[in-house]
Amino acid sequence: MQTPIRGLRSFCVASKCLSFKHAAAQLFLTPSAVSHQIKQLETQLGIVLFNRGTRTIELTSAGKQFYQSIQPLINQLESTIDEFTQKQQNQTIVISLPEFFASELFIPRLSEWSQNNPTINLQLETVKSGSEPSRSADLSIVLANGKPNAKIVQELFPIRYAPACNKKLYKKLKNTGFSALKTTPLLLHRSRPWSWHQWADKNNVDDFDPKQIIQFDSMYAVVRAAQQGMGIALVPLPMSKAWFSEQLLVKLFDEELNTNDKYYLIQHENMDNNTKLKLFAQWVKETFTI
Repeated sequence: MQTPIRGLRSFCVASKCLSFKHAAAQLFLTPSAVSHQIKQLETQLGIVLFNRGTRTIELTSAGKQFYQSIQPLINQLESTIDEFTQKQQNQTIVISLPEFFASELFIPRLSEWSQNNPTINLQLETVKSGSEPSRSADLSIVLANGKPNAKIVQELFPIRYAPACNKKLYKKLKNTGFSALKTTPLLLHRSRPWSWHQWADKNNVDDFDPKQIIQFDSMYAVVRAAQQGMGIALVPLPMSKAWFSEQLLVKLFDEELNTNDKYYLIQHENMDNNTKLKLFAQWVKETFTI
């Protein structure tokens, strides 16, 4: 027969305050419930733990010995439970992701997750495209030209690149055709230094001889520079969709550059025993898989 933990705890509390009534108040029980639990414990042990008076109780000799033996174990058990509960309540899920993905896709959708899961803390660690994901992260979103070498990987979506500029520059260049590429600076991310040449080759642009190519180490900087009128940028889709819908950028040409670049979700640890992390990973997959 197993001894109920609640009976042991009721016994320890009653032993400290020597009152079933006061013990009941601390345990949020009725005095009769405390008395009943201790009576069951006495029956199981085959000893009397308390001498019961009309209004008072006191430990018997056997009760004192049992209390001295069991109290440290109950304290340790409660401490362990409190520590585990605190860790679960204060768990912070860490996700590493590229800056542009975070600003253009992830953060605009994050309120949806936050409202539905107000007790789960998140920590976002942004990295530049092409950088190694944070080793301290539970999950990572990465941009790669092929499937990452990781144990658990989920493909989210591929990206393509579109030539774009601001409205003022568009009005100036829209009737000049591909010759605009020879008179206007071309903007791109330094992780893809040959992307404009690839775009020109795939779209049969003859005599591709750009006036100037400017590289940035941040995709946000590429898009922002184009929006400021610095030149024509190859901007990634679908992440840059808001820049077009808000008319901050305009596609100068319909021709796009399709590549093998894709976003992937990497899981860094087994989530079978981590319900919150598993829930968050599922939300990422459902929200951003295209």
